[in-house]
Amino acid sequence: MEKNATKKTSFKQKSERAKAKLLSTYYGNPIRDMKLIAITGTTGKSTVAHFVHEILRAAGQHAAVLASDAPFKTSVLHKFFADAWKAGANYVIVTAPADSLKKNVFYGLPVEVAALTDFVPASLSAPTSTDFLNDTTTLFSMNPEIIVLNEDDAYFSDFQKFSGKKETFTYGTTPTSTLHIDTKRLYKKGTEASLSLGSSRFTVASFLVGEPIVSYMACAAAIATSLHISSDVIAEGLANYQN
Repeated sequence: MEKNATKKTSFKQKSERAKAKLLSTYYGNPIRDMKLIAITGTTGKSTVAHFVHEILRAAGQHAAVLASDAPFKTSVLHKFFADAWKAGANYVIVTAPADSLKKNVFYGLPVEVAALTDFVPASLSAPTSTDFLNDTTTLFSMNPEIIVLNEDDAYFSDFQKFSGKKETFTYGTTPTSTLHIDTKRLYKKGTEASLSLGSSRFTVASFLVGEPIVSYMACAAAIATSLHISSDVIAEGLANYQN
């Protein structure tokens, strides 16, 4: 039974990889002309994706976003790339649910930035946290140019082994974080945080409410910083997003 199940899974993976190659060829491989930012994690993927989208827009970049907490098919992803390319996008921001990673939906794609929001196995419907962790780490095994990790996350040590080809960024309240969360303020109609990168310190704010928003803003800011976007533009982009 186990042997047959393994063969069946392997066949599905090979089938999905073949489909990815076929779709890429069909649409003319548009991703080669754009930079892909892929965001995974248990929660906050969509929020971070929209934050990054607004930051890139504030920076004068043409960006397209495909954000969903639900898994999506290979065909949907490649059509999105084609539509984004036709619209003149030079950045595409995509959420990467574990189930989509498991099914090789992202197979063969060049990843500019791979980012992690958080990893909370207790909230998952996956059979085991180990399976979900293996699926999630697939993204960081794709040799991204830049990797962004949440150093506050309880499972940070499981992701720490990965490093970007160009750079690895971390964010959080941990003293060793590249982008450090210094302070946070929670309001009825918004959220504010003070962030620091080395000796540089700046304030960001959002109309979204709740303590997790602090971490999501920091994740988006770390992604943007890795793309050499200035802190004032980061703050402007974060403030622009209204859910």
